[in-house]
Amino acid sequence: MNNQPTLQKLSDFEDKSLLIVDDDNPFRQRLARAMEKKGFTVTQAESVKIGIDTVKSKSPAFAVVDLRLNDGNGLEVVKEIQKGNLKSRIIMLTGYGNIPTAVAAIKEGAIDYIAKPADADDVEKALLADPNQKPAPPENPMSADRVKWEHIHRVFELCNRNVSETARRLKMHRRTLQRILSKRSPR
Repeated sequence: MNNQPTLQKLSDFEDKSLLIVDDDNPFRQRLARAMEKKGFTVTQAESVKIGIDTVKSKSPAFAVVDLRLNDGNGLEVVKEIQKGNLKSRIIMLTGYGNIPTAVAAIKEGAIDYIAKPADADDVEKALLADPNQKPAPPENPMSADRVKWEHIHRVFELCNRNVSETARRLKMHRRTLQRILSKRSPR
């Protein structure tokens, strides 16, 4: 039994327009170049406002939207895309993966949810996968240590980089937290 999801070909789609909404300029530009090489017609936006304005002028067939943007939540862009084109294939992309945001993204119309760092191949597979089939597991998932590190840093950022407040919320000793924060991210 083959449990690999079947991928459609980009040539099967009449509209190859792809909107990439991400405030990380180098990442967005790298992904845009890679997706153009794969045959997509790419439009870029660096904020919720620009993303929504772009969608209002022409709703894309495909979209890769970062969840957290400098001026708001990427789910607003997803809602706007869904208003204009219910058949759009939308991927949520974020460095802050958790279950509630994944559920919210799917409810708004995203077909998949990918944690950063993601490469163009992962994005292409997610965009072209049959939405009626279960997606394949990632080739290089984050290690448990990396997930823990990401979660700690996310809480640290949400606490405005306040070590004492972060330690209290994570229910760990402040010095232990400081040691973790001083280390590099695990692979």
